[in-house]
Amino acid sequence: MYQTINLSKEYGNPPQTVLNQVNLHIPKGSLFGLLGPNGAGKTTLLSILVGLVAKTRGRVLINGVELEACIKEVRGTTGIVPQDLALYPMLSAQDNLNFFADALGLRGPQRERNMEFAITTASLSEHLNKRVQNFSGGLKRRLNLAIGLLNQPSVLFLDEPTVGIDPQARSFILQCIKALNRQGVTIIYTSHYMDEVQQICDRIAIIDSGTILIQDDINRLLRRKGESELGITFGAADAERILQRFSTHYPISMDDAHTLRIKTTEPLDVLRAISDQLPDAAAAVERLSYGHQNLEELFLSLTGKHTRDGDVG
Repeated sequence: MYQTINLSKEYGNPPQTVLNQVNLHIPKGSLFGLLGPNGAGKTTLLSILVGLVAKTRGRVLINGVELEACIKEVRGTTGIVPQDLALYPMLSAQDNLNFFADALGLRGPQRERNMEFAITTASLSEHLNKRVQNFSGGLKRRLNLAIGLLNQPSVLFLDEPTVGIDPQARSFILQCIKALNRQGVTIIYTSHYMDEVQQICDRIAIIDSGTILIQDDINRLLRRKGESELGITFGAADAERILQRFSTHYPISMDDAHTLRIKTTEPLDVLRAISDQLPDAAAAVERLSYGHQNLEELFLSLTGKHTRDGDVG
């Protein structure tokens, strides 16, 4: 659906490069995670894809058509949920929805259908007449999502939609996103919460300093980067006991108080050995993984662990 070819963006004089020959492919119907440190260029890239910012060089294709040639259609079928809440706090939720429906030019039966779709998806029926200034953070995020759904988009851009909310509200929004994707909505999703990206996205790209470092199907990418590693999570005492018992048999390490990492191409043999020699510990296994690493570990290995402050984009 979306493809960029050598896409670049510069600001200022002398020019500062924010995006550097970005080649991105976002398949139709995917739930695509775009990850990067602060200042990596994510916001600029999203702004170009939705037609809010002009590129400096390169191409943006949508279903094979240049973005400039189909910008009106793109804006009519694209929803945007920004990180900054686009709400009027003194108005009710219904008044906010009415305002943005007017801005979209929605009228008649279509307006009613779209409004019902947005309200139902975000589960806002019981809160429509309440002032937004009295909403919890989670309710504000749900209303922000509903506004992005008012045109019943086929493509939805979500920029940090769960930032600063409690676990229940976060879980609800993630379930909404997955449900929308199952209905056929292509979703482009940015977040600093690696666990939720790993939970819901089927494809990711990692960008840093305006350059795409890697992009792939998330499961294939993690398998490739974590191949031949068995992860076993125990109780702390069991993990320490196994580390001492098997450290001379396998390349083994403990990355926290509970999880052992064992380099092996025969994971079943390792598990049998543990079960034979320490059956009580084997019964206390909490989690197993093989050939996968944590998305956060992959992200840090590619972008580095140093803190980024005050960057652009």
